[in-house]
Amino acid sequence: LNQVTWEQRVMEGDPKFNASQQIPNVPYHRFAELIGLKGLFVDHPDRLGPAWDEALTSDRPVVLEVKTDPEVPPLPPHITLQQAKKFTETLVKGDPREGNVITGTARQVLESILPGRDRGDA
Repeated sequence: LNQVTWEQRVMEGDPKFNASQQIPNVPYHRFAELIGLKGLFVDHPDRLGPAWDEALTSDRPVVLEVKTDPEVPPLPPHITLQQAKKFTETLVKGDPREGNVITGTARQVLESILPGRDRGDA
């Protein structure tokens, strides 16, 4: 759902629609195990790669539950000028928690360009 809300913000310039983002906070990975699937939970970036490896080598379907900061947009490696404009429109329209969104976005961009950061692309 986080990906969808960000697509709506960047592609259409729509503010976050809170009603579509409020889902129960339950352990989805545990529910998966109850119905015979494999359930994996990730709450730290260092664990994401190994979790994907485990999911992709599993002998059955997997629910990979990943906790992320919903205020940090999942930016693609390159954004278009049109996407940047739509994102700006989203903030101008009064997106909820826009201060956190701006801070999270700035942090994500800076971490990708500052020297000495291990981004896993070596």
